[in-house]
Amino acid sequence: MAAVDQDQVRVVQTSAMRTVGVEEELLLVDVRTGKPRSVASQVIATATDEDNAAAAGDGGVEPELQRYMVETQSSAASDLSDVEAELREWRRVVAHAAREAGAGVAALATAPLGSAGLISPTPRYQRMAERFGPTAQEVLTCGCHVHVGVESDEVGIAAIDRIRVWLPVILAISANSPFHNGRDTGYASYRSQLWMRWPSAGPTDTFGSPDAYHELVSSMVESGVLLDEGMIYFDARLSRSFPTVEVRVADVCTDLQDTLVVAALCRALVETAAAEAASGDPAPQMPTSLLRLAVWRAGHDGVGGVLVDPVSRQPRPWLDLTRDLLSYVRDALEGFGDLERVEVGIDRLARVGTGATSQRRTFVKTGQLLDVVVDAVRRTAGN
Repeated sequence: MAAVDQDQVRVVQTSAMRTVGVEEELLLVDVRTGKPRSVASQVIATATDEDNAAAAGDGGVEPELQRYMVETQSSAASDLSDVEAELREWRRVVAHAAREAGAGVAALATAPLGSAGLISPTPRYQRMAERFGPTAQEVLTCGCHVHVGVESDEVGIAAIDRIRVWLPVILAISANSPFHNGRDTGYASYRSQLWMRWPSAGPTDTFGSPDAYHELVSSMVESGVLLDEGMIYFDARLSRSFPTVEVRVADVCTDLQDTLVVAALCRALVETAAAEAASGDPAPQMPTSLLRLAVWRAGHDGVGGVLVDPVSRQPRPWLDLTRDLLSYVRDALEGFGDLERVEVGIDRLARVGTGATSQRRTFVKTGQLLDVVVDAVRRTAGN
């Protein structure tokens, strides 16, 4: 029997077990007016009582910067179906808690109908409000963050350096924020525009090593602009709390099936990138200034237009580029058992569009943004 390379065994074993977890930021709204409602503390208290917490699983629900939001978290799992079940249950629990507080919960990435910002009372969030002023007050956005397990910082940085050119596609297929403060912005993801107001947000250069990454993060905090490392808002970063790459580029999706497509693609991207790095393949090079344009195009067009090809750097139809991404990560998707889910999800997006498409479709039917919000509340609760 031939000798087996131990490094190869380790890679195969970790690949088979590479976990994924999802955080969803959810908007709390008044279902009579459609405006945000500041009931986060009541919702969290109800959602985290003993019975509800036990029913929802090992994840959690926490406050966010504004009192109009909560964040739910799934536990990490190898099987995406387990993540699906937990996210679905947390949505049910939070929807029930919101009703108890006289409100609704909507998986919308921006508030279609505006409201004056109300900062959560925690000391850290209050310091952010003091330092960043209108940015903290006005950037009421809800994202979807995907945590993908990695074996080490070395693997994590190798993955971040290689997946960065594909993250605009992830943004495009998650786009769910066309309306903001009572108007159609013309963007599929206006959240992505608002989010860039934070000084540390957006795409990054390649790092090359964990030391370079941590040195930059330390320098950014030591500059005195950011409060702490938690304000490192890169599109993909090393998690401070878990051994994961945290992909933060996506809008929260009203349809949970879209969320799961995003999660599956993020895990497959990290897996493919880790394998390439182990083989010595170099990270693809794309200037960050050009990558910012690709992010802008993805946020503007979503799945309704063109995206910037990371190879040719030319505009291409979104579906063509998304199919290129599927080809790139196909082996990883098959290995995790996620290929059919993703192919079905992309076909559905090609037919009916993203959450942004659905919001606009509702508005065209009724001419009322309140109806857009109420429809999102219904769908978030699974009705």
